[in-house]
Amino acid sequence: MYVLKMKRGWVFQHDNDPKYTARATKEWLRKKHFKVLEWPSQSPDLNPIENLWRELKVHVAQQQPQNITVLEEICMEEWAKIPATLIL
Repeated sequence: MYVLKMKRGWVFQHDNDPKYTARATKEWLRKKHFKVLEWPSQSPDLNPIENLWRELKVHVAQQQPQNITVLEEICMEEWAKIPATLIL
């Protein structure tokens, strides 16, 4: 098991994915005295990289790669095509 060596004052932030809201997870965080940021269910993802992953996924899926080599090539090509304005 990986243990984070964080000093006090940190607050965990995660979405409401079931693996994070499971009773066992909540109990573990509580026992370890971790603060967890309250997060509304089904909230929009505020992490910008998630939007880029979705953009890449849509463009790659349209090309229907047939093997891992082609998938990698398409991913690299499509990633390079994402405009910087989408990132800003």
